[in-house]
This record gives sequence, structure tokens and C-alpha cells, in this order.
Amino acid sequence: MSSFRLVGLADTLFAPLFLLTDDALRARGIRRHVADADVGFPCRVSLEDAAAGEELLLLAHEHLPGDTPYRASGPIFVRRGARQATLAPDVLPPYVTRRLISARAYDGDGLMVDAEACEGTDLRATIARLLADPAVAFLHLHNAKRGCYSCRVERIED
Repeated sequence: MSSFRLVGLADTLFAPLFLLTDDALRARGIRRHVADADVGFPCRVSLEDAAAGEELLLLAHEHLPGDTPYRASGPIFVRRGARQATLAPDVLPPYVTRRLISARAYDGDGLMVDAEACEGTDLRATIARLLADPAVAFLHLHNAKRGCYSCRVERIED
């Protein structure tokens, strides 16, 4: 069986945006927010929920680029000062386990080959099943209730 690793988005993609004014952000379709609760503002860079009072940006991000019918983008939150998370092997943080998750399996050409929805607490078995297929190159996790991209799952070979 393969191990896996969850990987957040690169912080360098977003850090310069926090320097822009609200008007400049709006011109790019981006909104500045302040979290009003400790859960509900999942940062796709740090793979942690923002704490109440933290500043975030809400913006569209192309999470599956490329020349594929599954090319996709969607809304994400990013916390100010967040650093890219690359979690230890087989770790599923509360950021994921407290949500209903859609796990989507893609081949090396970015074509979806399988998918499954499950409670985050059951995700480990879903990841294992999807990664058992040698055609699967990587997974994307999405928060199923709002359908937003959450993070990438990479296979770690034994």
C-alpha cells in the first residue's frame, strides 16, 4: 500500500495580494475577509482553518490547470502570512476530518478516473482505495458541501 501526503498551495502565489488595496483586489475579483469564527474559513495554503479575527482573501484559483476537459478553478480562502503546508505522511488534519469530502482521482493527463464522497473521518480508507489504482497519479480533495477545492493528495511510494 502507498502512503500519501496532503500538500497546500504555494504561499508565494498569494502573499503579494495582501499588499493590494481593497479596490485593487475587487478589480481582480478578490475579496478581503476577517474570519468571524474558528471554523468555516479553511486556508488552502496552510491546510488549517483561520482563527476568528484572522485576515483572509477569498479568490478564484485554478487548481487543475492544463489541457484537459477537467480543467477547473474555484473559490478558495488564503490566510495572511500562511506558509505552504506539506504534511507528514498519512496525516489528516482537522481541516479535512471535520468536513464532508469529495475525493477525486486523476491520471497523469489530468483526467478523472474515479471519485468518492465521504465524511472526513472516513477519508483514510477512501484515499487508500483510490491510490490502490495504478492509473491514479494524484487526488484532489474538495469540501463537498460548498464544493470548493481543499488540497492535493500525493502518493508516497513505499
